[in-house]
Amino acid sequence: MKKVLETIAKNIVDNPKEVRVKEKEDGQAVILELSVADEDMGKVIGKRGRVAKAIRTIITASAIKANKKVTVEIVD
Repeated sequence: MKKVLETIAKNIVDNPKEVRVKEKEDGQAVILELSVADEDMGKVIGKRGRVAKAIRTIITASAIKANKKVTVEIVD
């Protein structure tokens, strides 16, 4: 799921080299922290958070296949 998030983010932003994804295990849940360049933050979040919601939906769908609970956080 980390690779999927990284691939999606790199295709959205202008600076793909600045995309970082940290994976944290919290019991049975996995937290993925997405970090992008400051100027790309708007592209990842989108208008009214639509892009961020779509990214979370895709990651949640891939997590269901792996029987995991995944949360995506967009951080600075």
